[in-house]
Amino acid sequence: MNEFVQSLRLWFAPQRIREEGDTPDYRFSLANERTFLAWIRTALALIGGGFAVDQFLPGLSWGIRAGLALALLAAGVLCALRAVNHWVRCELAMRRGEDLPVSRFPTLLSLAVAVVAVAMVVVVLFGWEGR
Repeated sequence: MNEFVQSLRLWFAPQRIREEGDTPDYRFSLANERTFLAWIRTALALIGGGFAVDQFLPGLSWGIRAGLALALLAAGVLCALRAVNHWVRCELAMRRGEDLPVSRFPTLLSLAVAVVAVAMVVVVLFGWEGR
C-alpha cells in the first residue's frame, strides 16, 4: 500500500522522480513517454466509442445502450489512470536499475473490449431495438 501511495504522489509531482536512482538514457525515458501517450490515445478511443454507442445507436433499448456505453467509458477511464501509473512505475524502475514492472492490465483491458465487441456483434446481428 505504501508503494501505491508513493506512486500516486508522483503522479502530481513528477519532478520528485529525479530523487530516485540514476538518470536513465533519455531514449528510454522518451520511449516510456511514447508508451504513455499510446495508452492515452487508447483511453480517448474507448471514451469516444462509449459516447458514440450512446449517441448514435438510439434504436437500442436504453439498458443495452447504457450498458455498452458505460463499459467503454469505464474502460477508458481505467486506461487513462493506468497510463500515468505505468509511466511512473517504469520511470522509477529505470532509474533504480530494476526490471520493468509487469502488469495484468493489458489482458484485462483486452478482455473487457472483447466482451463489449461480442455484445456489439450480437446487437448488430439480431438488431435489438428498444421499445
